[in-house]
Amino acid sequence: GDIVAYSISKHPDMDLVMTMLDKAFVKETALNNCTFHTDQGCQYQNPQYQRALKLQGITQSMSRKGNSMDD
Repeated sequence: GDIVAYSISKHPDMDLVMTMLDKAFVKETALNNCTFHTDQGCQYQNPQYQRALKLQGITQSMSRKGNSMDD
């Protein structure tokens, strides 16, 4: 339930998402076996994002399409 990392930007782009991931990976070195849950935004479906999670041993979880209550 703790916030590990966050980033703020005027645009929801890959730089925003990857900056957040980099901060999380620096702060928490043992994220393997964790699950990252997101909506189905294009940033989270990007191979760069998915590869970064996989390299850290993180399982990706996405909400169902059109179900904002899952976020």
